[in-house]
Amino acid sequence: MLFNSLEFIFFFPLVVALYFIINPKYRWILLLVASYYFYMCWSYKYIILIAFSTVIDYLAAIMISRAKKKSSRISFLMFSLTTNLGLLFFFKYWGFFGETANYFFDRFNIFYQVPIYDYLLPVGISFYTFQTLSYTIDVYKGQCKPEYNFGKFALYVSFFPQLVAGPIERSSNLLPQFHKTFTFNYERIKSGILLMCWGFFKKVVIADRLAEYVNLVYNDIDHYHGLPVILATVFFAFQIYCDFSGYSDIAIGSARIMGYDLMTNFRRPYLAANIQDFWRRWHISLSTWFRDYVYIPLGGSRVAKWRWHFNLFLTFLISGLWHGAEWTFIIWGALHGIYLVFANITKDQRKWVNSGLGLTKHPLLHHLLQVALTFILVLFGWVFFRANNTADAITVLQNMFTWNAAGTINLFRIPSDLYIALSAIGLLFFIEILEERMQLYEKLTLLTRPYKWLILILLILTIFVLGMWEAQDFLYFQF
Repeated sequence: MLFNSLEFIFFFPLVVALYFIINPKYRWILLLVASYYFYMCWSYKYIILIAFSTVIDYLAAIMISRAKKKSSRISFLMFSLTTNLGLLFFFKYWGFFGETANYFFDRFNIFYQVPIYDYLLPVGISFYTFQTLSYTIDVYKGQCKPEYNFGKFALYVSFFPQLVAGPIERSSNLLPQFHKTFTFNYERIKSGILLMCWGFFKKVVIADRLAEYVNLVYNDIDHYHGLPVILATVFFAFQIYCDFSGYSDIAIGSARIMGYDLMTNFRRPYLAANIQDFWRRWHISLSTWFRDYVYIPLGGSRVAKWRWHFNLFLTFLISGLWHGAEWTFIIWGALHGIYLVFANITKDQRKWVNSGLGLTKHPLLHHLLQVALTFILVLFGWVFFRANNTADAITVLQNMFTWNAAGTINLFRIPSDLYIALSAIGLLFFIEILEERMQLYEKLTLLTRPYKWLILILLILTIFVLGMWEAQDFLYFQF
């Protein structure tokens, strides 16, 4: 079931209404049933995977907490890790590694072929796998206690607002909330609805409209050069941001209506002044997951400098692989690892250059140049992220510098779509700059009720008038 579908428009209000009507001690049952139904709308078969992963981690965490010997605790942890990562590898990466292995076998005349299985990738498997892994790891570290209520733990794994595309929640944040009772709160519900509407605006007004142009160019890259290619790449940057952050806003808003607080997943990433800052703002639940469960266990920055740089690079390389079983994603992750290593190595030199150019005397100009350069670096990485394969990515980069602006606007279904898209992006930037500079959302909460309703009604009307309601999938469903 998609958030931007007619089914969800009926499903969600019904769940919320029942949630506040029934006895609070039975609400977790309602949410668990609703969450399983929500997921089975994609494929009822793969609900077995979620249930299996839930049972494994529920039992593993309890056994870890009861084990007296460290070796036993490690054994139960490894059981959880190998089971969950094994399922993830089989369904998401087996084909990729099999094809890669077969390629090298052919090159070296090794007469063996790894069998390739054509399975549909279970929606959200990367997200709920990481969520359950963080739980067992935290129990092993003693950072949280095991959940003995199996039903509420199953709800933690499958909570429908964030089940298929995050945010990737930590058990220490979400699980305790399932033991609380939330009453009907007008201000919280209004806040949740407003956030959901903002998410829908980003998804159906901006992302889905930009997708038409991006898909036309990137799926036929040999026929486009110069400005159309550059424009498609810039549009993809906003498409993926509005698509994914739009999903996160809808997820956080829908959970907030029922009383639950999910973590912030995006914080205006294209206003970042450097790559480090970008990753403090982009897909925060995933970047902090890799920080806590990969980067820090590798040693983080508390090691020799060469090892520190290796830890950074390896973490982002794995992050790229997490996004997809393609070389394009691995290159994308490696690029961001290289960006961060290069930034650390050249830190002193860049200060000297900035001082020599006099940029330190003009902080606003310096900041704007940093933001622009960061966006260009991120944009370069998005080429590999979006391209269908590495050959297409190279073609995109080559064709960018063959100038031919003809036909750019006509690639849209109707010419006005270009102006709507550009206007919507401009509005998005304007609002995010205001939020960055003056905490716009907090200012809006201080407005009187008529102004609040006016803003909400205008936003809803904009969504229904300008939105594209063909119920396109969210991009991160494929990850």
